[in-house]
Amino acid sequence: MFAAYVTLTVVAAFLAGSAAVTYLIGHDYPKAQVRMKRLPMWWMPMLGSVLAAGAIGLLAGFAVPILGVLAAAGLVLYFVGALIAHLRVGSRDLVGWAVFVTTMTATLVVTLIHRW
Repeated sequence: MFAAYVTLTVVAAFLAGSAAVTYLIGHDYPKAQVRMKRLPMWWMPMLGSVLAAGAIGLLAGFAVPILGVLAAAGLVLYFVGALIAHLRVGSRDLVGWAVFVTTMTATLVVTLIHRW
């Protein structure tokens, strides 16, 4: 179980961190996603910051377990919000979302099992 916990946490932190960087540097893909979801462009740095905080929280969870649990739960909620944003505008392109939410949910479950 420890190997699954470490692997999933590192993969989830990498995914969230990579997404955070693309939002924070203003890459074209997140800009297109924000436009498609009809969200204000000024949300991009906030969305990137939430993803970055989640990635850092997952890694901090190795030292302070409750931070890892809270970060994983927060990332799951973030991607539930992303699903709502997709569905609100009628987008059915959910493959990327599914990868992220599955990874974050699995990380939350394995973290909870490993820690408690």
